[in-house]
Amino acid sequence: MKFIMFRTNKPRRFNYQPRYYDPEKEALERRKAEMGLQSKLTEQEKLRLKIRSRWHQDTEPGTFKGYKRLSMLIYAIVILSGLYLIFMTDMIDNLLTAFGVGK
Repeated sequence: MKFIMFRTNKPRRFNYQPRYYDPEKEALERRKAEMGLQSKLTEQEKLRLKIRSRWHQDTEPGTFKGYKRLSMLIYAIVILSGLYLIFMTDMIDNLLTAFGVGK
């Protein structure tokens, strides 16, 4: 084993040959598989397609929009009420004097 200081090894090279990708053809194959027609997709790709379609079925745009707005409204109310209690009332001073830290 050599001990060489201040010298790094060269990165390993690999032979990568990209395949031709046709997005239109792949989209057509996916549509065929969704409709149940004969397609050239493998079983694994069909399973992935099924899982993806079921996953996106529950998260369609607009499904949880009301929930998100409600949660953001609740967070805003909690934050604003906390800021009001801290800055507009003497609650903090009362807590500090109750614990003997304040005046």
